[in-house]
Amino acid sequence: MRTNQRLAQLWLDALATELGASAGTIDTYTDDLNCYLAWLDENGLRLNDVSLEQVRDYISALDQRGYAGSTMARRITVARGLHKFLIAEELGSCDPTNNLSTMRRPRKLPFVLSITETEALLETAHALAADPSVGLYRQAGYARRAALFETLYASGMRISEALSLPSDAAPPGTRMLLVRGKGDKQRLVPLHDRAIAAIAQWQKLASVYSGGKPSQWLFHSVRNGSKALTRQAALLEIKEAAVAAGLSSPERVSPHVLRHAFATHMHSGGTDLRVLQELLGHAGIETTQIYTHLDISRLHQMVRDLHPLNEEDRTTAD
Repeated sequence: MRTNQRLAQLWLDALATELGASAGTIDTYTDDLNCYLAWLDENGLRLNDVSLEQVRDYISALDQRGYAGSTMARRITVARGLHKFLIAEELGSCDPTNNLSTMRRPRKLPFVLSITETEALLETAHALAADPSVGLYRQAGYARRAALFETLYASGMRISEALSLPSDAAPPGTRMLLVRGKGDKQRLVPLHDRAIAAIAQWQKLASVYSGGKPSQWLFHSVRNGSKALTRQAALLEIKEAAVAAGLSSPERVSPHVLRHAFATHMHSGGTDLRVLQELLGHAGIETTQIYTHLDISRLHQMVRDLHPLNEEDRTTAD
């Protein structure tokens, strides 16, 4: 129906001009709106005539089409946003989504390396950093890689936090790093001996290569101490190391995976969730609780794979 299309376009225009929505967001919302408008058209419904029951019928139709939960949630959110816009602009008489319960998107558990896989990744990085035959420039780059990986796994900090550390963040003898996280909040994170030694080795080789020139950042370009290592470069380096370490899913490995590994392994070892929340810099405990779910998921997998009563299932699967 043309009226429905016209009203929907008014909302999209408002999103773009008044709220500054990106072109990508507008494209996604347009696709979701077209799905809703097509369903209304199929059922001969005008936007201003839609009831709560009919919105529920639309949700049932989405479910029957087999959409993923995240797609369904987004399409419902878009339909709700359109109706609220019409009421706010006095283009509609009632909002049929007012009493519609919110559909929560299922939260995906993060990909996590096992302790063995993490050790393999770190040892591979250290092995390359210990080989002087590759030349000073490449050896320094490998030493930076080992120091970055050790720091991320020792502290659980975000890659953005690590790459913004100043050059004097880890003076000799330091056991803690002062990290500036989201919302400009500061927190102290610990370092263990391996991370401290790896940072010292990286700084030593970087200094030799530059002739002792001062650097601005802790993790910087080997050639230019005033240029911080980029996130893109860090991502490429950890994927390259994951392949070299023979990890089963190297394409899924990223710097953030080391943060997840830190949190999961610490929680498995008995670290209290509140302590973990502080170390990770989470604003709320609910974000940290995902590692409880991850622990339970791993336990279920261990029971499934290792319990003697499942031996027949494993034989059948083989």
